Amino acid sequence: MLHNNTLLDTFLGKKTDYTPIWLMRQAGRYLPEYRKIRENAGSFLNLCKNPDLACKVTLQPIERFELDAAIMFSDILVIPDAMGLGLYFADGEGPKFTHPITTEKDIDNLPEIDIKTELSYVLDTIHNIQTALNSKIPLIGFSGSPFTLACYMLEGGSSTTYLKIKHWLYQNPKYLHKLLDKITNAVINYLNEQIIAGVDVVMVFDSWGGILSNSAYQEFSLQYLQKILNSLIKSPNGNAIPTIVFTKGGGAWLSQIKSTKPTAIGLDWTTDLSQARKEVGENIVLQGNLDPAILTVGNKEIIWHEVERILTSYAQINNHSLHGHVFNLGHGILPSANIDNVSHLIEAVHSISHRINGTF
Repeated sequence: MLHNNTLLDTFLGKKTDYTPIWLMRQAGRYLPEYRKIRENAGSFLNLCKNPDLACKVTLQPIERFELDAAIMFSDILVIPDAMGLGLYFADGEGPKFTHPITTEKDIDNLPEIDIKTELSYVLDTIHNIQTALNSKIPLIGFSGSPFTLACYMLEGGSSTTYLKIKHWLYQNPKYLHKLLDKITNAVINYLNEQIIAGVDVVMVFDSWGGILSNSAYQEFSLQYLQKILNSLIKSPNGNAIPTIVFTKGGGAWLSQIKSTKPTAIGLDWTTDLSQARKEVGENIVLQGNLDPAILTVGNKEIIWHEVERILTSYAQINNHSLHGHVFNLGHGILPSANIDNVSHLIEAVHSISHRINGTF
């Protein structure tokens, strides 16, 4: 039994005393202790692949802040790296691949990876984190979505236009589907191994699904998200694992995302939380959705005001209750975030939600 079960209770549909909060990229460059470990590790990838260091980094924000969940420290691109694409991180340029996919033959030759062998460092990290947490709070595992991983694998790294993957989408959709099928199978195996290793929640980051047209989203992203959610195993104790689906820029597709039956839908800051509740109904938890820039450009007064606005608006449309909401950012913490502002945010969420719920 967890000492702090607020997040899992929310996912189970139970009413809680306050709104739980965790933050995407809560372990990252805004923390000086993270920057120190990252420098000593020699590279970001070395840090990801060292279970002891990845565990320490995961715990850093937990030791600093009163967060209601931990999220394992890793990267969504470990799957294509294990497939042999040669992941590396160029300073100031983000992730890149030595061997991006450029031909149909490259897709045909992609290997089926053995998660227990080639991504054993992630599973070891999970074991280390759960031992260190000692049932304090739940641990979130994750993967990138098939479409998002395909973007990186075809573009060779980050992109602003996504013309390479859109070339495949329009000119050679058969082979793009073949690639997405291979990635989907790997993601299913990867998340199931994370569940066996001990994560309490799994999240799928569809970071680039929002670049698609409506019809393309249904065909090239949503159907693969559905396949993943349908294929997840139960936890070792026999309970269903809560699932979070987050499509950045996906506010127009909430009803379609709802149809995949996740436990929760993540929202970016462009989607109104109260309107999202109207659209998805009462049975799906909503996660989000403060603009992460506020943690850089704001101050305590601004942060408290924004938290009050978000929670009050949500309660008004949700039968005067904060039931069914997990507070988060609309995307990951920026490296420029002010540490004091993160503290203000967590304090504000806990305090204001306690007051609205009448549970002081």
